[in-house]
Amino acid sequence: MRIQIASILSLCALLCASEMTAQNLKMTYKTDTYWQQQANYTMAIDMDVESYQFTGTQNIKYTNNSPDVLDKVFYHLYFNAFQPNSEMDARVHSIKSPDGRFMTNIGTEQNPIYGSRIARLNADEIGYIKIKSLKQNGAALQYEISGTVVEVKLHTPIQPGDTVDFDMIFNGQVPVQIRRSGRNNNEGVALSMAQWYPKLAEYDDEGWHAYSYIAREFHGVWGDYDVKISIDKDYTIAGTGYLQNVDEIGHGYTTKIVKPKAEKLTWHFIAPNVHDFTWAADPEYIHDTLQVPDGPMLHFFYKKTMAQEKLDNWKYIQPYTSQLMTYYSDLVGKYPYEQYSIIQGGDGGMEYGMCTLVAGEGTFNGLFKSTISHELAHTWFQFLIANNEAKHEWMDEGFATYIEYKAMNDMFNQEMPNPWIRAYKSYLSLATSGEEQPMTTFADKYDHNGLYSKVAYYKGCVFLTQLGYVMGEANLDKAIKQYFNEWGFKHPKPLDFIRVAEKVSGLELDWYLIDFAQTTNTIDYAAKKPKGKTVTLERIGLMPMPIDVTVTYTDDTTEDFYIPLREMRGEKPTSATLKPDWAWAYQFYSFEASKEVKSVVIDPKGFMADVKSSNNKSSI
Repeated sequence: MRIQIASILSLCALLCASEMTAQNLKMTYKTDTYWQQQANYTMAIDMDVESYQFTGTQNIKYTNNSPDVLDKVFYHLYFNAFQPNSEMDARVHSIKSPDGRFMTNIGTEQNPIYGSRIARLNADEIGYIKIKSLKQNGAALQYEISGTVVEVKLHTPIQPGDTVDFDMIFNGQVPVQIRRSGRNNNEGVALSMAQWYPKLAEYDDEGWHAYSYIAREFHGVWGDYDVKISIDKDYTIAGTGYLQNVDEIGHGYTTKIVKPKAEKLTWHFIAPNVHDFTWAADPEYIHDTLQVPDGPMLHFFYKKTMAQEKLDNWKYIQPYTSQLMTYYSDLVGKYPYEQYSIIQGGDGGMEYGMCTLVAGEGTFNGLFKSTISHELAHTWFQFLIANNEAKHEWMDEGFATYIEYKAMNDMFNQEMPNPWIRAYKSYLSLATSGEEQPMTTFADKYDHNGLYSKVAYYKGCVFLTQLGYVMGEANLDKAIKQYFNEWGFKHPKPLDFIRVAEKVSGLELDWYLIDFAQTTNTIDYAAKKPKGKTVTLERIGLMPMPIDVTVTYTDDTTEDFYIPLREMRGEKPTSATLKPDWAWAYQFYSFEASKEVKSVVIDPKGFMADVKSSNNKSSI
């Protein structure tokens, strides 16, 4: 597919898209059984690219859709984490295996000693956000800054259904890039502005989620954003939202030649119905666009100073990204916005509203198959279906990993019988390591850094893949689509997904959520030596499962059997011979086959995460 630079027609589509409202993006703020808060932001930012300091004004129209009277609110000031002695810095010192991006060698090349990068930031390198004034409906508010969180006592409590105005004047400094956001990263990107503004914390039926920023994940309030950013005229801005003043800006957004007289340009973006606003800026960005058939306009921003082979990769990934956007839309649900941006910035890959920041200098496989494939998957699992990443990180990381692996297997004709085998291997090594923590672990509280990935990404992926084994793959595909239809633009919890799966399959599945997500119970079934026509199985692990069994007879014919789990109160669709339920409390289960049995294999396709597969086979 040919790379296209934005045409007049695409600009018209872009401008029309800016008229999109929360309503035509299927937003439901409040029903009889569900509610969520709404925060509409209007911000104006002036950035000094020499000092990396900025000033800003912010108005938030905050609607209390809850049944509760609110006498306080909380803001996040994420940039404050990038300071010596912050909670983030303290965690780097205390965790067993810190993320290498937080570390620097403070010894010698011959005798390396690694210490916290944050602890060694100078005053002009740290990050901060400072509040100059904060008002509620014009009345000054009392507040206290505690690290990365602002605790605000309200002038007047907010009644259910009321909308109030919060007005803030603030300034900030962009830190040297250490994790995700910051300035002048290793690839030379000037500004990666993620989690850069004072951001209201989420309040829901569990109360406030005013978490300190330690290292990892986020949670935000849905709303509309109107953002103006003033910056040096040579810088190109990429990020969330639809650019409103394309003919004043140029920079690849329009074919018109723009020669600004002022030293700064003011970029005006509108982002309808998002829960975050992210941008990046650099004076050396190349800006390409590509229209996805029956889909959004893709924007690609990458530095022209890279080696030619890296520049070629950025051209090469573009039609693949278009194909991937269509694949995910077909698999989960149609991408609802009119544009999406892939931006060189950040320190690896991280999903944001209508865009992702990625490291840009890797190989094609690293850039597309490992990074873009995963971050684009997050557009559905966390951005559009916005679970609380801090509490339920496996719901977005694991689900994104699931569709990422599925997409790569299909798009590149890998024909793997189990495309998720990498996730299974990682989970099984975890489950037998003696170090496993349950998937209910808060994102920042894993005992060491590697555990987070194994639990959130890989066990989370196996959760979904194995659920297909339990309820049937066709039912899982239907459940994923139904999950998007019911919970897009909302904040679902694990039980919300399981209830969707139950409604689609007609099965009881709470046992599966409890055992696999809320405990570290393991699956271990064994096939005993067959005796004549008798097949006997044993449950060794605490976690029960329905069982697929293949029997080979002495005449070398085979027969598949299916043993439902009693707690399921039903069966998955299958062509196998159906046997009576197995209640989990019974350790052994036997049945009579039709002929003399030579061998027995439990789960021959390998989709059950059995921690000891060696005992799944037995023969005479």
